Amino acid sequence: MTLLINRWTLLIALYCIHLTTAAAQMRGWELGGWVGASNYFGDLNTTWRVNRAQLAGGIAARYNFNDRLAMRISSNYGRISAFDSDSKNTYEQRRNLSFNSILVDGTAQLEFNFLPYVHGNRDYFFTPYMFLGPSVFHFNPTTEYNGEQVNLAQLGTEGQFKGEEYNTVQGALSYGMGFRYDLSYYWSLNIEFSARKLFTDYIDDVSGAYADIRDIRAQRGDLAAALADRSVEPQIGLPGRQRGNGKSNDTYMFLGIGLMHYFGYIRCPDLQH
Repeated sequence: MTLLINRWTLLIALYCIHLTTAAAQMRGWELGGWVGASNYFGDLNTTWRVNRAQLAGGIAARYNFNDRLAMRISSNYGRISAFDSDSKNTYEQRRNLSFNSILVDGTAQLEFNFLPYVHGNRDYFFTPYMFLGPSVFHFNPTTEYNGEQVNLAQLGTEGQFKGEEYNTVQGALSYGMGFRYDLSYYWSLNIEFSARKLFTDYIDDVSGAYADIRDIRAQRGDLAAALADRSVEPQIGLPGRQRGNGKSNDTYMFLGIGLMHYFGYIRCPDLQH
């Protein structure tokens, strides 16, 4: 009888270890980083060009609730730019605007795995996934003028009154898809494409219509007036004429590849004798 009890105890212990291992592998923190590219689409890139994609990267922490759901927080950095001179549109070429900006982005997102994903499991070691969540970002549109970079946000190039300039810290909705693949029990490879639906149309300093250059000059000076309408002769910046498309907000995107390190652990529950 004692031998039989010991055998059953051993079988139960092995089964508990198996269950606990699976549970532990499906829960826990990951920490890592990524590198890749950032790109912008908006009033100065209406044809979805990717010729000015620039280096981007970030760090992230992910908590796996189970084999399907995870929550991730990340901090991301990138650069974006666009030039009307790249456009094939005649009007945009004559408009002759350009900008550069640094992006600093903080994001929290909920991830859903399309397949069960368990660290170290020979069957569930990869999955495509999708995600959605809020984001807050900082931008600083600048442009080159007479060999120097000029900050555009405080110039009111579309006729904003002093004190009514757009805020360079804005919110966005982060969304996208990715692919996770285990390299080992502790390390996984992540390939991800993410986009931001912005709550502003001024990431490029362009949104609505041309203001009266005389008013801008009176409020802001000659520099602001010069950068409000940079069109080639004959100038197109008549008051009320379209400068950008205020009905559609700007977008920026990240494409990256990264490594994540898993910090979960396995613990077998105590057996009651």
